[in-house]
Parts: sequence; C-alpha cells; structure tokens
Amino acid sequence: MATPLSDALISRGASERRDQLAAVILFTCATVSLVIGALVIVSLLGEAMTFLRDVDPSALWSDGWFPRRGLFDVRTLLVGTSLVTAIAMTVAVPIGAGTAIYLSEFARPRTRHAIKPVIETMAGVPSVVIGFFALSWISPEIVARLNDEAQMFNLAAAGIGVGILTVPLVASVAEDALRAVPDEIRQASYALGASKARTCVGVVIPAAVSGLVAAMILAVSRAIGETMVVLIAAGGAGGSLLSADPFSPGQTMTAAIASQTSGTDRVAGSGLTFQSLFFVGLLLFGITLGLNLTADRFVRRVREQY
Repeated sequence: MATPLSDALISRGASERRDQLAAVILFTCATVSLVIGALVIVSLLGEAMTFLRDVDPSALWSDGWFPRRGLFDVRTLLVGTSLVTAIAMTVAVPIGAGTAIYLSEFARPRTRHAIKPVIETMAGVPSVVIGFFALSWISPEIVARLNDEAQMFNLAAAGIGVGILTVPLVASVAEDALRAVPDEIRQASYALGASKARTCVGVVIPAAVSGLVAAMILAVSRAIGETMVVLIAAGGAGGSLLSADPFSPGQTMTAAIASQTSGTDRVAGSGLTFQSLFFVGLLLFGITLGLNLTADRFVRRVREQY
C-alpha cells in the first residue's frame, strides 16, 4: 500500500533521473560542439600546411592577391579586411550605440517597444540586398561625393554597407547591456542631483562597459566575417592589387575565399589556389579567435557584479 512518504520518494527518484538524463544530453551537445570545432581546425590545418610547405616564399610578398597567377600576397587581404572593418565600425558604433542609449535611457516605453523589434528585424535583412544597395546607391551617392575619382567598385562603399548591416547587432546587444544596469544605481544618481544625461554618461555607461565592449567585439567579428557585401561592392572578384586606398577596388579574406570558390572546377588544378583558401581560412579563424579571447579577458576584468 502506497503511502505519501513512498510517493514522495518515488517522485524524487524520478526527478533525479530526469536531471541526470538532461545533464547527459547537454554534456553530449557540448562535446559535439567541441568535436566539430576541432574537426574544422584539423581540416584547415592539413591544406594550409601543404600550402605553406609548397608555396614559393616570394609569392607571399608580391604585388597583390592573384592566386591563379601564383601571387599570394596576404597583405592585400589583411589591408582590405582592415579598411572595410574600420569603415564599418565608424558607421556602426556611433549609430548603434546612440540608438541603444536612446532606447535604454530616453525613449518612452511605448516608443521602445515599437522601435526595438524593428531594429532586430533589420538584422535579418539578407546581406546580398545590402551589397546591391551599397553598389547601386552608396557608391554613386555617398562615396562619389567624397571622392570624385572613386571607382564604382570600392572598399569604402563595401565598408559603409557592412556598417549598416552591423548597426542592428550593436544596437540590440548594447541596449540589453544598458538595460541590465539596476535602476537603483540610476535613482541614486538622480538623488544626488545629477541630470539624466549626466547619469547616463557618468553612471550607466561605465556600469555597462563590459556588455558594451562585448557588443563592439561582436560587431568587429561580424564585419570581418562579412562576405556578400564586400564581394558585390568592393570589386576584385578575381584578385586585387595591394592598396590602402579605400576608394579603389579591393578584397577581404572572406571575399577572396568566396570569389575563388565560385566554381570548384576553376579552383582545382590551378597550382596552390585551392590550398591557399584553406590558409586564408585558418588565418581568419585565428584572427577572430584572438579577438574573442582578448575581449573575454577584458570583459572579465571590468565586469561589475550586481
């Protein structure tokens, strides 16, 4: 005959078994993620090492990135990636952070509830659409006004397009970080006679600095990894010369990989072209990993616990 005590023990035992099953499933998911990451690194390392072993060292210090011609100047891709990322951050950080501050500190609840979903929806706009927008409007209407000699395909237009694509990410993550700051801190500042603007600049932003830095690092990683906008708007589909001029065509690491793999039959059998793409991919992976590790250390150092 069952008693309330026995029923409670059975229920507790079933609950513990469910917890153990959930722990096993979650551990399996984490393990699979690590295995996938390790397989990606191994797959990149194999062909990248083949490239470094067989490539002529002089080809790594040439006039540009033209892999089908045997020219593998990685500086060209690094300069192009840096220019596009810097321009994108110049656009995305002020607009995204300003939007986040307005929504968090100054907007009325009704306004915030209306604008926030729109911004998050903008993050879902396909990058190919932004690429065509950068080519058909940003380049002739903005870049051409800044420099009359700018070519139709240029890194500046690509950078502005990537910045527009990154604005929703910065705004959403930064706004969440600002909203996570307890209201008691704001009220304490108001009680001392500080205005809303002074409270925002002197209290809220410093308290949310770890989240804001995380938003910026995510934006940088997003800009570095963007492909379609740069592939469409920056030119350099088959390669590009080494140039630090943002008003000229260029290529980033991701665009270089995409342009060379547009037809696998063109990549295979073309010297070390195929292997060079794995080398660029490994370099890109290392850069983003370094950014994330640096950001994680910084965030841990300045994080505030409430």
